[in-house]
Amino acid sequence: MTDEREEAAGPAAGDSVADAGAEGSASGDRAAREPADVDGLRARLEEETQKAERYFASWQRAAADYQNYKRRMEEERSEVGRIASASFIINLLPLMDDIERALRDVDAKLAGLTWIDGIWLIYRKFEAVLQNAGVTEIEADGVMFDPTVHEAISEAEGEEGKVVSVVQKGYKLGDRVLRPAMVVVGNGGGTKEPDEGNEESGGDTQEDITG
Repeated sequence: MTDEREEAAGPAAGDSVADAGAEGSASGDRAAREPADVDGLRARLEEETQKAERYFASWQRAAADYQNYKRRMEEERSEVGRIASASFIINLLPLMDDIERALRDVDAKLAGLTWIDGIWLIYRKFEAVLQNAGVTEIEADGVMFDPTVHEAISEAEGEEGKVVSVVQKGYKLGDRVLRPAMVVVGNGGGTKEPDEGNEESGGDTQEDITG
């Protein structure tokens, strides 16, 4: 019986030794593979980091493009609104001109009548509407001629290059010229000082006459 127990225990002990040897071999294999796995993980981490940076840069460019597109659309909408306002105001200007001419030509005897005052009130309301819309009158009378805001229709005696009279007012919407001022420009005639020689000659003649 003792021999049988020894024989039964013998194989089991041998299996334990074999298992222990196998585990030691596996642990050695893992230890040998670990450095290679760490290097691989580091390389993969670096690759993924670079991908993330590229994606982030692409997102930043896309966000910047979207902001630029949004700004352009807002500018275009504003420009369309300004053009529409300019077109409407340009159509109102002839009406303003007609009211101005009518009030300028009113007979003095009618100046105090109620309906004349009513027309003046309407005219002032039109002026207020234009001012609130950003419309300003172009300065013209007595200033130097500026081809960017003035339109010369004729010349007259006066200081050369200076506006001597305004035929039709001009207006601007912001920096945009809605209508240039139609003006008469001085041609330099009638502004020269008398020649000193002529004055002396004239004086001599007067003395001769009186003498």
